[in-house]
Amino acid sequence: MKIYTKSGDKGTTSLIYGERISKNDTRVEAYGTCDEANSMIGLALSFLVNEKATEVEEVRSVLYQIQTNLFHVGAELATPRGKEVKWKLQETDIEELEKFIDKWDATLPQLRNFILPGGHPAGAALHTARTVIRRAERCAVAIENSNPLVLSYLNRLSDFLFVAARFVNDKLGAVETKLHDR
Repeated sequence: MKIYTKSGDKGTTSLIYGERISKNDTRVEAYGTCDEANSMIGLALSFLVNEKATEVEEVRSVLYQIQTNLFHVGAELATPRGKEVKWKLQETDIEELEKFIDKWDATLPQLRNFILPGGHPAGAALHTARTVIRRAERCAVAIENSNPLVLSYLNRLSDFLFVAARFVNDKLGAVETKLHDR
């Protein structure tokens, strides 16, 4: 099978079930932005490969599941109105994010200031993924009749990624930089 099809050379792409739409359609922007966030999570994971902290193994495991879930989100966003996708998010996917947000946040120093994105390269990549997910959420909101679970998942995922970045930075000894007043 060839990687290139040439079917998008004129600025259109296929949704699931074959409907062709413009590549600048909000739907394409939404699922493309999820793909971008997924790649950024993959970058964060690449920075964690050789880290030995026990807590980091749990982070890696959860991030791999999130990458799978983001494919499901993308499939939902790439499905035309009136059609069903076989991969669906469940309420339990959101509950899992909340479980780890609460668990990891409980171990972190309480925030008393805004912090600047950064720290360990994995933490910085997770902060970047968080901002990309916020953009994906804004795009998904603009799609008529979006699955409410998709919107909730993206909203919660950005919160999760913020806490995950802080957790990774904390466990790997990276200092958080506080926002300084002028």
